Formats: sequence, C-alpha cells, structure tokens
Amino acid sequence: IRSGGSRENFLPLGSMTTADSMRPRTQPTPHPTSPQRAATRTAPRFKSRRDWLSNEPGAWAIVLMPTLSALFVCGPTLALCWVAVAWACCYCVQFSAARWFKSRFRTRYAAPTLTYLGALAVIGVPFVVLHPGVLRWAPLYIVLTAGSMLGAWMRREHSLWANACAVLASSAMPLVMQPYGAHAIPAMQLAGNTLPSTHNWFPAGTFAQPALTLSLAYAAMLGGSVLFVKTMIRERGNRAYLAASWIWHIVICAVGFAVSPWLGAAGALLLLRAIGLPLIARMRRVPAKYTGITECVASTLCFVLITCAAI
Repeated sequence: IRSGGSRENFLPLGSMTTADSMRPRTQPTPHPTSPQRAATRTAPRFKSRRDWLSNEPGAWAIVLMPTLSALFVCGPTLALCWVAVAWACCYCVQFSAARWFKSRFRTRYAAPTLTYLGALAVIGVPFVVLHPGVLRWAPLYIVLTAGSMLGAWMRREHSLWANACAVLASSAMPLVMQPYGAHAIPAMQLAGNTLPSTHNWFPAGTFAQPALTLSLAYAAMLGGSVLFVKTMIRERGNRAYLAASWIWHIVICAVGFAVSPWLGAAGALLLLRAIGLPLIARMRRVPAKYTGITECVASTLCFVLITCAAI
C-alpha cells in the first residue's frame, strides 16, 4: 500500500523468491526450419510442377481414347500420328488456359499457357500448311474452346454444358483424323489436303465410316460417363441426375445392340455400372477413388469394344 493509501496489483507474499524476481525473462526459442522448407515458402508459386500438369486424371481418358481408336482403325501414318500429338498439345493448352481464365489471369498460370501455346504453334502450323483441309473443323473447335473458357471464367467448368464442350471436341477427333489415315480413299485424302471452300465445306466422305461410328460411339459413352460421375460425386442423391443417367444408358445400350454386338456389349457394361454403383452408394458410402477406379476399368473395356466395332 502506497503512502497515499492506494492499492496496487501485487503477488501474495512468498509466491516469488528474490532469485525469481532477479531472473531475466527469456524469449521462447523459435522452432528450427529446414532450408528446404524455407525455400519452399519463399519460392514463387508459379514454378510449381502442378501448374504444368492436369489435375483431372480422367480428362486424359476423355481426350485420348477417341484419338487412339482412330489411330488403330484408320491406319497409322506419319500425318495421323502428327495430328494425335497436336491434339494432345491442344489439351495441354486447354487445361492451362482454363486455369488462367479461372484465376483472372494470374501470373503463375501465364507461363504454362504461353509455353504450351508456343509448342502447339510449332507442331500445328506446319501441319496446317501441308494439310489445309483440317481448317474445315476450325469453326467447330473455336466454338467449343470458347465454351470451355467461358465455363472456366464463370468457375462452372464442371457444369453439364462445359463438360459437353469437352466431350464433343474429343468425340469429333476420329472425323478430323480419318483423311490422313492409311485406309483413307483418294477423295478423303484430297479433302484433307485441300483448303475448304464455302460452297463445299464438307465434301463427300467427310462423315464416312468407320470414323462416324467412332465419333458417335464415343459421344454416347463419354456423355454417359459425365452423368454417371455426377450421380456418384457432385450430384449424389439427386434423383433427376440419376434418372437422366439411367435413361441415357438404357438408350445407348439398346441402340448399341441394334448397330453391333460390340457396341451393345459396351452399352450393357456401362448400363450395369450406371445402375449398380449408385444403388450400392445408397446402402454404404462409396469413396470417390473407387468411383474413379470403376470408371477407369469400364472406360478401358469400352475402348477395346468400340475399337473392335469400328474395325
């Protein structure tokens, strides 16, 4: 108590010894940080390896399956392999540009986009010069690319219409590739090597077999895959999506058997997984990785069946 009678905060007598009061206060020891961890914290994020790779493993199946089937069915040639490589590069441009649009053009995504775009120019421009007929498909792919980028900008890249852009772009590749295959008839080869004209944009043979079968089969299969995955993950429990998925698969199974036993078998396989797995998910939780594994196995089997149907 001060002489003026005021009371101050104090510790009870005997709670602190003279040695305790004289001991200097020590600061907490900081935890050591490894040089690798420190470098990771300070490294620019745009240098991450993940910025250069697609984070959708299933997308590669959507992109490559129709192209690989076309390679087997149309007969591999240098030009056909050239188109396949250019198409894979197109996908690299698409997923990196979609991230760039979604992030509102952040710097970290600029380098992958511009690098892949440069690689596509190196690969694609010489092909267009030698085979200008491929430009007849440019309007379609411009529209589909615009839809994909719009979905990324609106952050609705997993919407049905954005997925439809990806499915249509991939499914049309057998039609794009057919004029450059070893089994192409002279009229097809001429169309592939001639600049398209306004009065005859799609000449005879553009939508010929077997590429037409591949394109339609993959459009049906990949469209069903989009619906099935949504019923298992993003729209799980949504009865409207489940009904749409079941109806879609019943139709493609019936049409498949009407066209070819191979396509019918593919449709039956897809129908079985579209009905069975959602019913299992009602009784017990099905992790997303098991959905992915099931879809991977079903897609691989359908790849073999569809390719056999077109040969």
